Amino acid sequence: MTASGVSVALCTYNGGRFIEEQLNSILAQVVPVSEIVVSDDGSTDDTLGIVRRVAAEVRAGKTSTQIRLLDSVGGRGVTKNFERSISACRGDLIVLADQDDIWHENKLGIMLEQFDTRQDLLFLHSDARLVDGSGVPLGRNLLDALEVSAPDRSAIHSGQAFSVFLRRNLATGATSMIRRDLLKFALPFPKEWVHDEWLAIVACAVAELDFVPEALIDYRQHGQNQIGVQLPSLSIKVQRVLEPRGDRNLRLMLKFRTLVARLEALDAVAPIAPEKMMWATGKMAFEDLRSRLPAHRLLRLLPVAREGRKGSYRRYASQGWLDMFRDVLQPI
Repeated sequence: MTASGVSVALCTYNGGRFIEEQLNSILAQVVPVSEIVVSDDGSTDDTLGIVRRVAAEVRAGKTSTQIRLLDSVGGRGVTKNFERSISACRGDLIVLADQDDIWHENKLGIMLEQFDTRQDLLFLHSDARLVDGSGVPLGRNLLDALEVSAPDRSAIHSGQAFSVFLRRNLATGATSMIRRDLLKFALPFPKEWVHDEWLAIVACAVAELDFVPEALIDYRQHGQNQIGVQLPSLSIKVQRVLEPRGDRNLRLMLKFRTLVARLEALDAVAPIAPEKMMWATGKMAFEDLRSRLPAHRLLRLLPVAREGRKGSYRRYASQGWLDMFRDVLQPI
């Protein structure tokens, strides 16, 4: 695969402050992309004007990269906007991009090497350097901020990504690249899932997902991110335990019910490993049980302990045994 078959799916919404820098970083790749498909969700600032100007400059420069703009009246939201942009891409490989980040010049070349040699690879993401609104490094990389453990990293590299992503999503769309073949299984995107986590979980259910340990973009954190990263400080962790549960686990159950239904539908054309189907069904049942825990804390002890002994928290909960404490202590 060469870059002549690579598209960029870039979504925008009132991103005039950063969009030109992001476009320039994509255009500055050592290995150039064939097209950038910009899907706008109803921007009211100067985003569209900037994109059109940069596109005109690219055409005048007679480079091999094309910029196509899909504008709209808005109201799609992030996930449906990315579905629109990705669906419009023509390349065999599609790179997802946010409007406010900065690609490192070797990003595309490094990721292409993986796709060139691994035909079963459907989804690849990378680490990212966290920077502030001015582009100043915050001193941490994305995967460290997400506290991705060494065992989870090893499991993903060894082809066990599905068991990791059942517990929580670790792939950030802004760092991700997919093979077009994934769209046969993933489209349309369900409303219960964010676009990047849906693409990731489907990819590792039907084929391979992996990550590149290098930071290949500057991932900007500026307080207005549509989807950003929250650094997991001790105070935030305590707050999560003490805040009301609300419908969090119900929403997780509905997400995995959607996944199970999609995998069952796909099984006729792309057989799903029986253990993956069993794990997905088990995750759905686990979150259903958590959503129905009694309001009285003492009455939660027995069902939580029972699931702990069964290994459900280790297998399905994002924080393992910490989620056991959360389920006992958290207000309903």
